[in-house]
Amino acid sequence: MRSGRPSLTWLVLATFILPPPMLSQPAEVTAQAKVKFAGTASNAEHHSNDGVVLWLTPIDAPLPDRSPSTSRNHLQLAQKNKQFVPHLLVVQTGSVVEFPNLDPFFHNVFSYFNGKRFDLGLYESGTTRSVHFDRPGISYIFCNIHPEMSAVIVTVPTPYYTMSSASGSLVIHDVAPGNYMMHVWAIGNSDAALAAMGRRITVSGGTVDLGTIALQESAPGPHKNKFGEDYTTQKAPY
Repeated sequence: MRSGRPSLTWLVLATFILPPPMLSQPAEVTAQAKVKFAGTASNAEHHSNDGVVLWLTPIDAPLPDRSPSTSRNHLQLAQKNKQFVPHLLVVQTGSVVEFPNLDPFFHNVFSYFNGKRFDLGLYESGTTRSVHFDRPGISYIFCNIHPEMSAVIVTVPTPYYTMSSASGSLVIHDVAPGNYMMHVWAIGNSDAALAAMGRRITVSGGTVDLGTIALQESAPGPHKNKFGEDYTTQKAPY
């Protein structure tokens, strides 16, 4: 009669087929900050704190292999009701942004300032042009026909970026632990002032608090048309 105990052979096999121990992986981190405006209006009078961009670039490690994706941002800057929608767009380097004309008249979208320089020319209602944002920078977008139209595209070389909410909250999820340079951009603030806000940070643990980012509240000044001239005072017929 056979015994119910496992044989030595089965015990040896069982020892060898046990799965290897799991190696612990560094947990991805949530980085967060807060925006506070000061200057021409008190923070209490500043009803919205959105429109501030924060991004992190690794210092001692390569950027993660994450290609630009339309799943994170709908990469489109539409022209509708003589406005750009949205007014601010943040994209990763290498992204293609579409510029559909949803108005019943012509537009001429251009950017001849910092960042990506382009001129899409006149194009009619229902058509679309696109631009490849192939290098980091701040692109100020205008229409050569309608001076009241303006927008900004911030192109960053990293997938670790965010825009502030109306409450001033800034949150970047799934940041790999490591050392980073923190960068900030906000319209109406000088390049020197924004560069001074950059600093080295260390990301570790479950959540990293980057503190409060104090910014001056100011409106951008008037701009020229694509020829570097003042817009005509005569109102466009459309």
